[in-house]
Amino acid sequence: MRVFGIILGLVLGVLGSMAQAQQQMVWVQIDAQPTLTAAMDRARAYGALLDQVQGYRLPTGGYAIVLGPMQPDAAVATLHSLLAQNMIAADSVLSEGADFGAQFWPVGAQATTPAEGASEQPLADQIPADQPVVEQPVVEQPVVEQPAIIEMPALQSLGDAKASELGLDENDRREVQTALKWFGFYQGLVDGAIGSGSRAAMANWQTAQGFDPTGVLTTGQRGILIDTFRAEQTGFGFETVDDVASGIEISLPLAMVSFEDTAPPFVRYGPKDGSGVTVLLISQPEGSRASLSTLYDVLQTLDIMPAVGDRALEDSSFTLQGRNDQIETVAYAQIVGGSVKGYVVSWPRHKSDQMPRVLDIMHASFRSTGDVALAPGRVPLDEAAKRGLLAGLSVKQPIRTASGFFIDQAGSVLTALASVEGCGTVTLDESHGAKVTFVDKTSGLAVLTPDTPLSPRSVAAFATTSPQVGSTVAVAGFSYGARLPVPVLTQGTLDETQGLNGEQGLSRLTLKALPGDVGGPVIDGAGVVVGMLLPADAVGGKQLPPGVAFAASAPALTGVLTNPQGPALTVSAATGGEAPTADALNAAVRDMTVLVSCWE
Repeated sequence: MRVFGIILGLVLGVLGSMAQAQQQMVWVQIDAQPTLTAAMDRARAYGALLDQVQGYRLPTGGYAIVLGPMQPDAAVATLHSLLAQNMIAADSVLSEGADFGAQFWPVGAQATTPAEGASEQPLADQIPADQPVVEQPVVEQPVVEQPAIIEMPALQSLGDAKASELGLDENDRREVQTALKWFGFYQGLVDGAIGSGSRAAMANWQTAQGFDPTGVLTTGQRGILIDTFRAEQTGFGFETVDDVASGIEISLPLAMVSFEDTAPPFVRYGPKDGSGVTVLLISQPEGSRASLSTLYDVLQTLDIMPAVGDRALEDSSFTLQGRNDQIETVAYAQIVGGSVKGYVVSWPRHKSDQMPRVLDIMHASFRSTGDVALAPGRVPLDEAAKRGLLAGLSVKQPIRTASGFFIDQAGSVLTALASVEGCGTVTLDESHGAKVTFVDKTSGLAVLTPDTPLSPRSVAAFATTSPQVGSTVAVAGFSYGARLPVPVLTQGTLDETQGLNGEQGLSRLTLKALPGDVGGPVIDGAGVVVGMLLPADAVGGKQLPPGVAFAASAPALTGVLTNPQGPALTVSAATGGEAPTADALNAAVRDMTVLVSCWE
């Protein structure tokens, strides 16, 4: 990049001095290889993409792949263009070709020797004596020495650069600030006033390009900055989209995405020309905190929102970020008047260097254009409306789901170890991330700690003794995963207070449980937790008759949970008293039991 910056920064000076002297033909050296076989392979590959590809042997024994010969101004323009498109290596250089040997590419072609079209006077001698010469660094490549780099005159002195800057109008100065902001060098206001912040940004940009960090751009440097900025803008194809139906105005990169359809509350833009970029505009009626929160939860269930990333739900807005090895996604929404408006942007990870600039433009241009929203009726987001949100969108599916239950006021959750083994991510009720903070293989339990502290409405009250054999028990669990929003109670009986082989700490039940019930609390008629349901293979993988189930007993669970050498948690013991009403029991069990989801 340093050679690239110096060459492009001096191009106008070169052309000015060359105009008064016979020009020497030069080459753009784009590659060098140590062996003929490797060089021919590379030349063949370049030849499929570029014109004027030639190859010459070097005195060192290596092989150079070049473009040309051409006039110096054409060579500089070619180098600029190919570097901007990332089609050649960043350390590509210009060469006079004086030390080129035999031509090896194209095979059988008549060699274009360095002498053809060249003046007898060396190019360096054509530089006017009254202009300072910038010494170019030699870029080293493995094995092969680089050909001589053309020395070029400085374009402007610092005084001339300042004078040139004074001639800029306000729009020109704004564009310079905008370009510096686009490339991440400037953080201030785009106001056309060149102050200390703009000077620091210019100096940092100059340093990144290999120029002296004067804080004042020369005419040539300014040209490079603006041309590259405009090229990227054109490449993204930003246009202002005013979607009347959704009441959203925003600048979108229409070279990367194209409109697909409108499905309330989304306006969908899919990838264009294989960009892999997706945009969803969000326009949801009922601008309440409840609808904002529900939308926040729903978006986290989509395939395009990876589980790992920052999340922030505020009173009137939210931001979601997610990333994995394949994609990165950002979502933003806010309450505006009587609606919720926002957007979701997802892109392949290999575009992560450029997409922050796209997001900056989208976010800065995003605005609501009135109290209008996409909706099949202005109603709160109940479960039916929530399902409607997902129509046509791919929803993430967990590896498996199970049950758990709150065991303290800090929101700690107890579940079966088998339910969370091998999970990349664990969530509670699909909304809250959690970490496995303790496991006990003997009893088969695992303790989950939510990433954000929770305040459960109800926590487990553990039995201090085993219930009477033959008594009625029930397991509370999410038998059908997330398909039902509340746990299901499945009744059974306690058959034995030990395992089939006399194992202590186990209870044998007659109970027709489903895999989703595993990890759920086993309760008696008073709602007291007498155990935790274990998976069907808890007895060594044997195939048992239908209806046979096992639970880790309450005394065994509390013994592990309160152990100072273990999690050392404070759990509640049942105190007896009057049995709760059926409604109170159902409410307590519902508030205590949690859906545990295991994700990749």
